[in-house]
Amino acid sequence: MLKHRGFPGRLPGTDYQFVIRRANPRGVTAIIRRERYRDRKSADKRADLAFMASLWKHFGTEPFERGNLDAGRISWLFGREVLPYDDPFDPESYEALLVIDEQAARASFPDAFEENEDWA
Repeated sequence: MLKHRGFPGRLPGTDYQFVIRRANPRGVTAIIRRERYRDRKSADKRADLAFMASLWKHFGTEPFERGNLDAGRISWLFGREVLPYDDPFDPESYEALLVIDEQAARASFPDAFEENEDWA
């Protein structure tokens, strides 16, 4: 499992994690598409924004390996702002490649593309 050095471990001041420490010995958690409803907590929305900002800062438009990025956090963006790069895509692989859909990400999280040290 690739460890993304320099990637923030969590949203500061919360328990919303962005990376995992080690591979799961019982199997890889699958990346799925989770629906974001309007009534989500503001802390959840902040975590999505900070995670998107961190992804953009570290990877930009280049494809990136899932590695130690948290599947649960990716799942909130998957299928919209973060897309599979591989065909076929294996949602249960640490080596799966993903890519940011810049147009969708800018529409959903315009603040993630501004320079802001609070995000990461």
